[in-house]
Amino acid sequence: MIDYIITKKARREFSQTMQFRSPENKSRIPQVNGAKPHLLYLHIPFCEKLCPYCSFNRVLFDETLCRAYFSALRKEIELYKETGHQFSGLYVGGGTPTVLIDELEETISLAKRCFQIGKISVETNPNHLTDQNIAILKRAGVNRLSVGLQSFDDGLLKGMERYDKYGSGKEIALRMKEMLGQFDTLNADMIFNFPSQDMNMLTRDLDILMNMGVDQITYYPLMVSDSTRQAIAKTMGNVSYRKERTFYRQIVNRLVPAYHFSSAWCFSKKESIIDEYIVDYDEYAGLGSGSIGYLEGTCYANAFDIKKYIEQVSKGNLPLMASRTFSLKDQIRYDFLMKLFGMKLELPAMEEKYGRALYRHLWVDMVAFILAGRLRYRVPYLHLTNRGCYSWVVMMREFFISVNNFRDFCRAQAAGNVGSS
Repeated sequence: MIDYIITKKARREFSQTMQFRSPENKSRIPQVNGAKPHLLYLHIPFCEKLCPYCSFNRVLFDETLCRAYFSALRKEIELYKETGHQFSGLYVGGGTPTVLIDELEETISLAKRCFQIGKISVETNPNHLTDQNIAILKRAGVNRLSVGLQSFDDGLLKGMERYDKYGSGKEIALRMKEMLGQFDTLNADMIFNFPSQDMNMLTRDLDILMNMGVDQITYYPLMVSDSTRQAIAKTMGNVSYRKERTFYRQIVNRLVPAYHFSSAWCFSKKESIIDEYIVDYDEYAGLGSGSIGYLEGTCYANAFDIKKYIEQVSKGNLPLMASRTFSLKDQIRYDFLMKLFGMKLELPAMEEKYGRALYRHLWVDMVAFILAGRLRYRVPYLHLTNRGCYSWVVMMREFFISVNNFRDFCRAQAAGNVGSS
């Protein structure tokens, strides 16, 4: 019942938070405090196959357009350098960032020349785990490789329309095992709670992962926007959350203590970067078409139309499409959600950042979660409890669904199907 209430409340609040407006000056982004660590996120929206459950900004791969896009992305990196921004980490997501490995290497190299990048994480798909690609990624200085697997069950892979492109679950598992030791961190991206998934399928996936011994496992709950919900229903059935808690408990029981919690849904053998860079970094710049950034309390989105994105950047403009400056209350609640998703929140640091406003806006939530057994306080931290982990999975699922719905809106606006925000 408590998690049902959390779902309803989070869905309402996040949908309100993700109401954006067109920025008054599309050539500007917030200036940042250089003393704080910032992450540079680069979005590569090209895929050889469009998975029906994915809500990220992505299009079918076209080499000519893709090369023009990478060129524009490098120009955008230079624009951020010219405005005095600094970044200590780099995350390249998609789409499929490795779709043109030579362009990716050149882009990473530029980012390293422009900024003092310490750690680099790149996403990829199983069919790109080739000797040539791995050699180039290592040469580029990639520390963490995150591979989108989703499942090893052939039936699920066919329902996801991934089987023909990426191979059987057995083939993917063998390919992953060959990658062990190539990077500081090899992450397996998995998804649970597909409509046609049952406990036996999940347990087999977990057995394969434990036998494989990858450094890190990120186990996302299925997060669908309104549009992808319809696409999934056609191939896998209607999305429901009735089995989600039971599935999550099985994941935790199987992976812990061999793995420790890096976030409520990320499990690691050692300290390393995680997919949810919004936990590791208070602020991040989003570069690339359809990318979302969060700087100095302002959340903003780049143009979703790829050709318009390229056109804007070629003119020397930052390709901003929409932005929203969070109220102080929203900023506090955002930090509360993200820090605790990373398992603990340091109260003195939050007090220093927000002063008395912290407790004015959060005391009811903190007391309620402590009394409900979701949080515990051990000086100087608030910690997630075992029950609290699933509550935060629910809230983060709803947060990302609201972001996905915002992406749907932006795509429709780019196509001219809706009015201005």
